[in-house]
Amino acid sequence: MEDRNPARVKALLAVCTAGLLGVGGLALAGGAAEAANAQLLVNGGFESGSLSSWSCSADDKVVSSPVAAGSYALSGTPAGQDYAQCSQTVAVLPNSSYTLSGQVQGNYVYLGDTGTGTTDTSNWTPGATSWSSLSTTFTTGANTTSVTVWVHGWYGQGTFGADSLTLTGPAPGGGSPSPSASASASASPSSSPSQSASPSPSASASSSPSPSSTVTPPADTGFHHPVYFMPLDNSPQSVSDIIAGSGENQFNLAFVLDSGGCTPAWGGNASTPVSSDTAVLGMVNAARAAGGDVAISFGGYNGTELGSSCGSSSALAAAYQQVINKYNLKRIDLDWENTALDSNMTVRWGAIKQLEAANPNLLVTLTIPATTVGLPLTGRDEIQQAINNGARIDRVNLMDFDFGLNSGTMTAAAETVAADTVQQLQTLYGWSAATAWSHLSVQLMNGHTDQPSELYTQQTFTDLLGYVQANHAAAFSYWDVNRDRACDPSVVHNWADGACSSVTQNPYDFTKILTQYNG
Repeated sequence: MEDRNPARVKALLAVCTAGLLGVGGLALAGGAAEAANAQLLVNGGFESGSLSSWSCSADDKVVSSPVAAGSYALSGTPAGQDYAQCSQTVAVLPNSSYTLSGQVQGNYVYLGDTGTGTTDTSNWTPGATSWSSLSTTFTTGANTTSVTVWVHGWYGQGTFGADSLTLTGPAPGGGSPSPSASASASASPSSSPSQSASPSPSASASSSPSPSSTVTPPADTGFHHPVYFMPLDNSPQSVSDIIAGSGENQFNLAFVLDSGGCTPAWGGNASTPVSSDTAVLGMVNAARAAGGDVAISFGGYNGTELGSSCGSSSALAAAYQQVINKYNLKRIDLDWENTALDSNMTVRWGAIKQLEAANPNLLVTLTIPATTVGLPLTGRDEIQQAINNGARIDRVNLMDFDFGLNSGTMTAAAETVAADTVQQLQTLYGWSAATAWSHLSVQLMNGHTDQPSELYTQQTFTDLLGYVQANHAAAFSYWDVNRDRACDPSVVHNWADGACSSVTQNPYDFTKILTQYNG
């Protein structure tokens, strides 16, 4: 969320999330140790000349060229909201290891599994001009008797190819797979994401997750309309001016990053370490003197987020704790973007779990970019990993912009994205819709966003204020108050300038709308 521009949004598609899974050995577990390994996929090379035994998109077909081996291969062309997936459900043994492999060709091709009973896995390539290998391994759960494997492309990335797909491991009964191995269209690994963020190769979701924490969470009240504010960048206004001009006294202060050696600093600059800061501390005190409060946001699109460099959960927790202590924080915001998105999750959520134990009143918000259908796979996997690691997320902050307006109005599109996110939270946590809304913060971007198709006017903010009010969202927010002013027409500005909105407005027009939200 820092100094966004269209070129950087395009670059987001090329982000390669850390932790891609390589080929692993078949270390069979438990009673499956003596079972014979076999190729379990039916028609894995599409040599039947058809899509038999696969459940595929209408835009998938079998072709005779190009092929990686044999006479035929799969060819898929993503279109609209369809990313041209083919899937097959296969019988497996519990407590056993399997390897899924294949040859792929094209941009952003994904190969993975779901329903493993443990952690679903996947692998992907950002671009393969010639046939290239993809592989991933997984271990089935104690009660798992079938899994679904899948291959698909990505929006706007053109036709892809897949061939020689294999799932190797112990076959039930020790023999070859049954010709009746079923294909399932409903076992897709995800909803269809948009071009605004790439999915994680390890994304997974659970409809019945274990509780995220055994510690009673603090009450999450107030702080219903925090504005994001860069206190040292993008020509910041004074906090007293913002308060006087808009009535806003709730701030998400952005961003604390690593200046080197796991050292928290504003903007990641060695000249502005948190340890010796007085400037931001003065702003924090001013907000609190006006009856408000602040959260500190870790991350943003640029720089090195502490969780990427601190090395261990304990080191990361100690770095975050420095910031919590410095500003006497009750809230933190985790804005893990770019290469930090869905990366190093064991370290990151391990640190958050430690912080929540050490700071019983601390509230944690996870900020996630949006797609046209809610959260990306990466975002959903971040939440799933928090659940798996026993870390609590009090609010999910949806960046309800930069997903690209395909049709209709900006208001309707933003409402749809938020509603889809609510459904995803229901699936991940087993919540009701009302409970999911009570944990969702909806964040907009005023004026021009990084996507030329998007424009959030004052009327859009007002319309969406009514929408989140009707659904009782946890918070209504936006990026950012530095931009809540008209641009100087005598100066050249970026499309989505960091210090002005690029629309006709009076100072603090957008913030004044935001402050009307009361939960």
